Amino acid sequence: MSSSAGIDNGNAGYGEKLSLKERFGYAVGDLSTNVIFTAISTFLTFFYTDIAGISAGAVGTIFLVTRIVDGILDIGIGALVDRTKSRHGKARPWIKWMAVPFGLSVMVLFTAPNVGETGAIIYASVTYFVCMMIYSAINIPYSAMNSLMTQDPYQRTVLNITRMVLSLTGGVAISMFTMPVVNAFGGGKMGWALTFGIIGAVSPLLYAITYKTTRERVKPVVVQKDIPLRKGARALLRNKYWIIVLLFSIILFLNTGISSALNIYYAQYILHDPGLVAALGIASILPIIVGILLCAPLMKRIGKRNTILVGCFITLAGSLLILVDSSDFGIVLISTILKTLGVAPAVATGSALLADTVEYGEWRTGARTEGLIFSGASLASKIGSGFGGAIVGWALAIGGYVGGLSEQSDSAITAIKVLYIGFPIVLVLLQIGFMMMYTLEKKLPSIVEELQSLSVPSEK
Repeated sequence: MSSSAGIDNGNAGYGEKLSLKERFGYAVGDLSTNVIFTAISTFLTFFYTDIAGISAGAVGTIFLVTRIVDGILDIGIGALVDRTKSRHGKARPWIKWMAVPFGLSVMVLFTAPNVGETGAIIYASVTYFVCMMIYSAINIPYSAMNSLMTQDPYQRTVLNITRMVLSLTGGVAISMFTMPVVNAFGGGKMGWALTFGIIGAVSPLLYAITYKTTRERVKPVVVQKDIPLRKGARALLRNKYWIIVLLFSIILFLNTGISSALNIYYAQYILHDPGLVAALGIASILPIIVGILLCAPLMKRIGKRNTILVGCFITLAGSLLILVDSSDFGIVLISTILKTLGVAPAVATGSALLADTVEYGEWRTGARTEGLIFSGASLASKIGSGFGGAIVGWALAIGGYVGGLSEQSDSAITAIKVLYIGFPIVLVLLQIGFMMMYTLEKKLPSIVEELQSLSVPSEK
């Protein structure tokens, strides 16, 4: 059976080993994504409060409302991906269509026009919503490609590990160089605008590499026609493992979102050295890269779920360590490294876990819905980071934080400490509880075997 450029037909995805070139090309897309996602998670709250002049409470509300609404709309984007028909595939074309709009949306996101506080709030709300919507329109299909490039669970894990290594490399780079580059451009509004103007221009070029080097191979074996949104949504609700992964991911993004947003405040007001934000930023990302490289052999030995649980307990240990002395930079740094190292297994297997729930959903309901399944990943990131940003903004507002001051009130300092120290302990305990309920891994081989037996051989 013939195959068009960018998409294979039949069952090529069931056992084919992905080449290093294709794995690397796929991963480059997430390098672009995570540069921008890390910038938003780490610097956007500070940009809004201290550069754009928006109150912390208003920032919290913008984050929460925008991300929840946007997260709900992600389901619609997932449905559109599932209904896309192209000789290049169902997910891959979206990379081409959305790359340039995404870069442009980043440019305007970190721009702060002189329009007064009310105008600044409106501008921030609109540009943030637009950026998040375009982010969904490129990231949902990008993530879905994991399940469309191969159906082999180990290949999916290796693909995701390659993706996350490059993704986190981008995160380290943005954490290290954002403030120095902003300051090199003179700081203030112009420094931020020029820095993210460059980032927004480079982003589409990286996505172009992904588009050119990847192929979709996996085809549905049970359902061959368009799946109505209502039926697809019902199928999701019957997919218990998708729900478990969704809830786990929401808590994970909430935890990392709060910590990332607070690094710049913690460095300035608790450790009394704003320059330490780069070190905390690197400590919040670099250990994940090291951990991911260690994950593959461990996952092969004890499985994805158990490896994630090991990571959760490492994160718990790091979260408790900071209680020894929350103002000692050495202890804070080691605590951050341990917390970040513990996140590595979940980061390494996130897309692979969701890809596995695609097979379970197809087996359980007869509907294969990669777009809807992976819209859950975007939904989790939006809800988790949205609530994380909202909690940070509202807590700072309740504590009386005033942007731009060199010294803050005792209540503002207390708010920063409670969020940075107390919340991670509670949240990682919730993560452990959800992952204990994930038991799909042992069932998956027989599920895939049964699905393959249902596939109809292609006509020659």
